[in-house]
Amino acid sequence: MICRTVCLANQKGGVAKTTSAVNLGVYLCRQGHSVLIVDNDPQTNATSSLGVPKSDIQDNLYDVLTGTIAADQACRKTEIAGLDLLAASPHLAALELEIGASPGREHILAQALAPLHTRYQYILIDSPPSLGLLTLNGMVASRFLVVPVQCEYLALEGMTAILNSLHRVQQTLNPQLVLVGFLLTLYDSRTRLSRDVESEVRSHFPDETFTNVIPRSVRLAEAPSHGVPVAVYDPSSAGAIAYERWAMELAHRLDRLSSTAG
Repeated sequence: MICRTVCLANQKGGVAKTTSAVNLGVYLCRQGHSVLIVDNDPQTNATSSLGVPKSDIQDNLYDVLTGTIAADQACRKTEIAGLDLLAASPHLAALELEIGASPGREHILAQALAPLHTRYQYILIDSPPSLGLLTLNGMVASRFLVVPVQCEYLALEGMTAILNSLHRVQQTLNPQLVLVGFLLTLYDSRTRLSRDVESEVRSHFPDETFTNVIPRSVRLAEAPSHGVPVAVYDPSSAGAIAYERWAMELAHRLDRLSSTAG
């Protein structure tokens, strides 16, 4: 079985990284794949979005990264068939201080997840809104990178920063990391702003930008408060349909990239 590790990252907050990771996981499962979502963010949003309260996050990613427990023992099933979760903990925020300048600190997540590659077909890593040690670990542990981009005027500035980080990781820590694409999120076709940002992003990155875009949606915003992905909360909503289509596009793109890489 081939395991595809995908890191969703952007140093900007509020760009729908978590929403994209969670709903991508659901639709990949519905395509018949086994999926693990790794919540690599101290805010624990992916964890709560899958119905796990903060009071129930024993055996979490922090414990795994600090060597208290093995990753396979910390994975838990979710209400979605085929979708497992490696929950986050607020203690992840202190990880950088705790491990300091330890040798190989950028590889601890990759080492922890390696035994799971025979268990899952997809491992999706949800990153915090920063380019710090946790995000770096997510990129080093992954074969593929997806960058959600909010449709706003500062989007291109943020894209430049994440591309610089990608290039540094490729040069020094993980030469196998490949950019799968930019996912335009919070898109409102009624506004000129969204249309202009989409046009600008596509003009700069025509091949890297996904065809499907994720609309701004009340249902997408409501779903996390119910502890379920929008794919479960309102599968007929515009947001759910957009994520289903994007999941198919992403899977096809990964097939192509994997074939090209041999």
